[in-house]
Amino acid sequence: MENVHILTQNLPTRGDFLPFSANSYQINGHEAFIRLAEKLQTTLEVEKILTIFAEHVARIIKFSGLELHSSLGVHEMSSSDNQHTAHRFDLEIDNEHLGQLVYFSDYPFCDTIKRKLEKSHSCLIYPLRNALMYSRVLKLATRDSLTGLYNRSQFNQSIEERIESCRRQQRRFSLMLLDLDNFKQVNDVHGHKSGDDVLREFANILQSSTRTTDGVFRFGGDEFAVLIDDPAFTTNKVIAERIMVLVRNSPMLTQYHVTTSIGFTLASSNDNIDNLFARADGGLYRAKAAGRNCARAV
Repeated sequence: MENVHILTQNLPTRGDFLPFSANSYQINGHEAFIRLAEKLQTTLEVEKILTIFAEHVARIIKFSGLELHSSLGVHEMSSSDNQHTAHRFDLEIDNEHLGQLVYFSDYPFCDTIKRKLEKSHSCLIYPLRNALMYSRVLKLATRDSLTGLYNRSQFNQSIEERIESCRRQQRRFSLMLLDLDNFKQVNDVHGHKSGDDVLREFANILQSSTRTTDGVFRFGGDEFAVLIDDPAFTTNKVIAERIMVLVRNSPMLTQYHVTTSIGFTLASSNDNIDNLFARADGGLYRAKAAGRNCARAV
């Protein structure tokens, strides 16, 4: 009888060598699915759910990354490597489209493997829907609906936390207040749709000018704030200059003759919200009095 050579793959999560033949793949039994469902219900964080689920799927197929694409954006498992071929699965429950689950792998996804993955998806969709609903509610509670920036309520919580850190750990920070010069005429002359476009453009400028450790907030109208980790004002001045340069170079803001005035102040361990806000607001007033389109510190 002739020798038969079987192509195998190494699954590093188990140390097994399994044939690529679809019929030879192993799958967990009913108890394993129960354990998986229980684990998936231990968190409401989408990224943690994907990471837990990825540990289970690693027994079925070798892959390097896992993402969920939904109306809330892109979420991914921990240490996801998304450089390989994408294999996409739509997730639906009760005629509701939750999103698209994307596996990244250079191994083939044959029909049998797809069926096994889809069976595993039945354990995933309910915990995932709960996590997405929680994320939506949390976003509505803390985010401005127009710009996506944090709202005034979240600002109050964040500044209290930073003041407390400043008192206990001497972690100094600065408060920057900003508004848009000539914004009222945009609404009056060009309409509120143009005004909304200007606000979104300015919000994008603020986000691109700051770091992930900084907090960017919209109070309402054309009033904004930024909380900046800043031991000696140096970071604040750099960010303020960066914002003004981007505003001057924005075709949209230039079209409507919109600039920004900025006031900022450095917090100390003796500050509370009221006096800190009053100082930053005083800086903003000075910027307006100096002819606008500038930044002033207090």
